[in-house]
Amino acid sequence: MASIKSYTTKSGDKRYSIQLYAGINPQTGKPKRIHRKGFRTQKEATLAASRLELELDQGGLQKNNNILFKEVYQEWYESYVNTVRESTTARVSGIFDNHILPAFGKKRIRTITLSDVQSTLNRWFKEVKVNYKRWYNFANMVFKYAMRQGYITTNPAAMVTMPRRTDNWQRDPNKFWTKEQLEHFFTFIDPIEEAEKYTLFRVLAFTGIRRGECLALTWNDINFRQGTLSVNKSIAQGTGGKQIIQPPKTRTGKRTITLDKVTLGHLKHWRSQQRRDYLVLGYNTMKPGQLIFANTKNGMKSLNTPSKWLHAIMDDKPELPQITIHKFRHTHATLLFEAGANIKEVQDRLGDADVDTIMNIYAHVSEKQRKKTTEKLATYMGF
Repeated sequence: MASIKSYTTKSGDKRYSIQLYAGINPQTGKPKRIHRKGFRTQKEATLAASRLELELDQGGLQKNNNILFKEVYQEWYESYVNTVRESTTARVSGIFDNHILPAFGKKRIRTITLSDVQSTLNRWFKEVKVNYKRWYNFANMVFKYAMRQGYITTNPAAMVTMPRRTDNWQRDPNKFWTKEQLEHFFTFIDPIEEAEKYTLFRVLAFTGIRRGECLALTWNDINFRQGTLSVNKSIAQGTGGKQIIQPPKTRTGKRTITLDKVTLGHLKHWRSQQRRDYLVLGYNTMKPGQLIFANTKNGMKSLNTPSKWLHAIMDDKPELPQITIHKFRHTHATLLFEAGANIKEVQDRLGDADVDTIMNIYAHVSEKQRKKTTEKLATYMGF
């Protein structure tokens, strides 16, 4: 008879484990017990236990032959969550639930072929622009784990042909705004009446920090005397959709950014207005740890708020290409290059771990910059 127990993971999720007697171990002469864990519901654990008991009754457990991809994933995930941040585990769990498990979850992992993986990869390639590679990589992690555990002898994902885009998506004009488009955008926000909104977008555009880094800023992170902004934390989505504050993903993500005088001026104005507005709401914003951009309860603002503000401004402005909040970071990087900054300077300001990341993702060369390059060559050649 199987024993089913509940437990709580390090990330606070409730899971179920099963244990059942599987006879005597011929090597030790001691009772052999089978353990499985990671089941999300008691019903799921009960069904798994019933299946294992049936296999034992029919002549012994054939673990390698019968284990499902979903079961291998559950084993792998229990170890994986201890190697990454909570926001990553929440995101990865969603990738499996929405994309990978619907494709492979109910199949016995030993029966999954190269053709199965290739056809799934091809379908993902048609459905999305970039994420198909990420989904494949996570599925491949499970297959590699299955090999280490002896569930399979060969990895069906190892020999796939990775689809590749022939178009250069980095040249998409909607990846960033030009200097003129960014300047035009700010004309739709009143810096006095909408001081918080104006300041938030000003910080994003003139520092290149990420959305989560921006919303996690406190007034302690601004040094008005030295004119700097310190990036040392970020708001992210954790388990169950709750928002959490966590340190930067990499060592280079912790950085100090020099602010221009105009941005500093808008921050000073918003601090004074925030103090008056929140005092009416019953909050003293002069206390240590006060968020620069807080909700009406003086807590963390939703990660979706900047995007909602952005769309409310640009959706009825056909002259502004549709971009996402993250593209303010792309815009900042592009304009830095146009202003004459070198790769190391851009890397230091954005906090990215390596130069390749800057070159492959952020160094979008605008039409204006390409023309300048041509003019430089013509001037140098002189004929």
